[in-house]
Amino acid sequence: MKSSVLTSVLCILYLCVEISHQYKVHPRKLKHVKEEVAGYKDIAKSIINLAVYGSAQNRSYERLALFVDTIGNRISGSDNLNNAIKYMYKALQEDKLQNVSLEPVKVPHWKRGKESAMMIQPRKKNLAMLGLGGSVGTPEGGITAEVMVVSSFDELHKRAGEAKGKIVVYNQPFISYGETVQYRAFGAAEAAKVGAVASLVRSIAPFSINSPHTGWQDYESGVKKIPTACITIEDAELMARLASHGVKIVVNLNMGAVQYPDADSFNTVAEIVGSKYPEQVVIVSGHLDSWDVGQGAMDDGGGAFISWEALSLIKDLGLRPKRTIRLVLWTGEEQGGVGARQYYDNHKKDIANMDIVMETDIGTFMPLGIQFSGKPEARAIMSEVMKLLEPINITKLYDNAEGTDISFWMEAGVPGASLLDDINKYFWFHHSEGDTMTVQNPMWMNLCAAIWTVVAYVVADLEEMLPR
Repeated sequence: MKSSVLTSVLCILYLCVEISHQYKVHPRKLKHVKEEVAGYKDIAKSIINLAVYGSAQNRSYERLALFVDTIGNRISGSDNLNNAIKYMYKALQEDKLQNVSLEPVKVPHWKRGKESAMMIQPRKKNLAMLGLGGSVGTPEGGITAEVMVVSSFDELHKRAGEAKGKIVVYNQPFISYGETVQYRAFGAAEAAKVGAVASLVRSIAPFSINSPHTGWQDYESGVKKIPTACITIEDAELMARLASHGVKIVVNLNMGAVQYPDADSFNTVAEIVGSKYPEQVVIVSGHLDSWDVGQGAMDDGGGAFISWEALSLIKDLGLRPKRTIRLVLWTGEEQGGVGARQYYDNHKKDIANMDIVMETDIGTFMPLGIQFSGKPEARAIMSEVMKLLEPINITKLYDNAEGTDISFWMEAGVPGASLLDDINKYFWFHHSEGDTMTVQNPMWMNLCAAIWTVVAYVVADLEEMLPR
């Protein structure tokens, strides 16, 4: 019996050593961190109670609703985006946050203008469409040409001899956003290489009620720029069925798109200054720009406003972390994070003082946990921080933080975090007229804000920065 007990004890000790080795944290150090993080249990409960059940309940939702109902969508370079930045600058000052400022950046300025698409053969049918960001326009009167439908780049290349003078229609199936979005990004360039005069891309979405979804596309240097737009899943499948029966399809595409010189804009910043290590920074963020359809409530109004809410909750509770918590509302994210890139270039000299960069940009639906990128030592600490969210039963730490705007910092070795929520319906509304306040749920936003605030505050108040 004693031998059996001894064997069990040795196995447990071996397992503990293996776990500590896996995370590269000395057992004594890990024990100390666990005890330190556990000491925030009451503060975490106070944050959760205020955000989910208390006087701040639904505040981020109501703030967002007023903002998007007043301002509308906010494409890079637009008057709406300028108005949105002015609105937030004033709102953050009125919230009595510290160091509210606007940091100048240059952003792309593209306007879609008037646009339309019509199938004129074998029958007349209006095609719901949205020009893709950065697209050139069509000549006056538009382009009228026969359609060639393909389901993949491979098919396009195999049938390259048929493409000259035609409008290529991509009817690619939705697999995942990351995999399928390549057709939106590179469809025009690939079609132009084989002599097509325009391209129409099936919207990058798993579900549609005749809804086109826009987004940025990338021309290729040395390849002719041709007009490109997204169409609905329904119309892409309609033309694919007609083509499969050998029916000739002719479409007229009209696009008044214009690319202007880069415009002046700003990243919007506010802080709660740290009490002990003010030069060390935790960034919480979302992007303020959106596409020029819908209201940009989901992408990324929700993320921007729970990031603001994090600072408001900390201030309301009279908390002041050891490090500075900095809110950054990025601009030009939809064009590839151009505002965030300029912010990184301007601040990378301070990289040693960046504790963690946090961005939420995949909606504020029912939260599931936090995605994290960083060294195993930092992951061990973050796992302990997530345990503080047991009162709302959302304690999971996932791999691979996401966020175009924080990617520059993560690539340079700074730990990163992003909010993970239930995104089953996210791409139903993404970059479409459907991205409105109707998508948002105040209870989910309360939970998202609570998680975001607990994580940001505790990491900012720990005695040591996260390892990197």
